[in-house]
Amino acid sequence: MYPAPPVKKTEVFARIPDKYRRPGQISAERVAAGKSNPHTDCFIEGPAFDKAGNLYLVDIAFGRVFKVKPSGDIDVIAEWDGEPNGLKIHQDGRIFIADHKCGLLLLDPERGSVSNVAQRYMTENFKGLNDLYIARNGDIYFTDQGQSSIQDPSGRVYRRDVSGHTIRLLDNVPSPNGIVMSPNEKTLYVAATRGNCVWRANLLPDGTGLVRPGIFVQMSGGSGPDGMAVDQAGNLVVAHAGGGAVWVFSPMGQPLWRIDSCQHAHTTNVAYGGPQNRHLYITESESGCVMVTEMEVAGQPMHSHL
Repeated sequence: MYPAPPVKKTEVFARIPDKYRRPGQISAERVAAGKSNPHTDCFIEGPAFDKAGNLYLVDIAFGRVFKVKPSGDIDVIAEWDGEPNGLKIHQDGRIFIADHKCGLLLLDPERGSVSNVAQRYMTENFKGLNDLYIARNGDIYFTDQGQSSIQDPSGRVYRRDVSGHTIRLLDNVPSPNGIVMSPNEKTLYVAATRGNCVWRANLLPDGTGLVRPGIFVQMSGGSGPDGMAVDQAGNLVVAHAGGGAVWVFSPMGQPLWRIDSCQHAHTTNVAYGGPQNRHLYITESESGCVMVTEMEVAGQPMHSHL
C-alpha cells in the first residue's frame, strides 16, 4: 500500500548488569503463555524518564523496577511479588505501574515501597493489566490484557479520573497492550497485540466514552504491536514485539520510519528523552538492553514533564 520507509539504526544505551540477571528462575507459567523463553534472565519493559533524566524500567519476569541514572549506573529500587508491565511518572514524582498480577500500583521511588491503587472494577478482578497513560489533567488510561486474543476478544480499556472514579471504555479488544493519546488528547490509540494492529478512537469531550473505534494500522509478522509513544507532530511510534523493529506512522497511518533493533527481535516499548526530547529509547527484552536513536521530531512531553 505504501513504499518502504527509510530505515534508522540504533545503538545500545544501557544493559541490565549481570548481577541483576537471574537465569533459569522465570516461571513455567510465563513460558507456557509464550511471554518468555526458559533462558530469559530479565524482561524489561515500561521505559519512562523523570525530570532529572533518570530512566525507569520494569522487569516483568521478576517483579522489579530498575533506575538508570544519567551516568549509566543501574540500580534496583523496588521488588515485589508481581508482574509489572507498564510504568508512567506523574508530574508530582509519583510512579504508577500497571501490574499483570497485582493491578494498578503506586511506587514511592524514594522508599521503594509499592501500594495498591486498584485491583478490580465493579467487584470484578482485572484480567491482567498491561500498560497505562497519564493525561494532562491527571486521568489515567490503562489496558487490561489478561489472556485475551482473537479467539477471546475480551480485553479491556479503562479510565481512572483524578477523583478515583473508574469507567470501562472498551471490552472487546484482542489483547490490548500499549496505550497513548494524540497531542491534543482527542484521540486514543490502543495496540491490539493479538490482532496485530493498532486501534484508534475519538474521545468524548468529557472523557466518559469513545466514538467510532476502529483499526488505525494493520501490521504483520512478529508477535504484534506492544508499547507506543507519540511525537509533537502527532506521529505514532509503535514497538513491534517479535518483529525486531519500531515503526513510526503519520497521523494518516503512513509509515514514515522503520527503526531496526541492533540487538534481538523483542522490541517491547519506547520512550522519548535526552537532549530536547529528541532521542527515542527502546527496550529490547530478549537481550535486556535499552537501545537509542536520534529522531527528527521531538517526542510529546509526558505528564511527568508538564
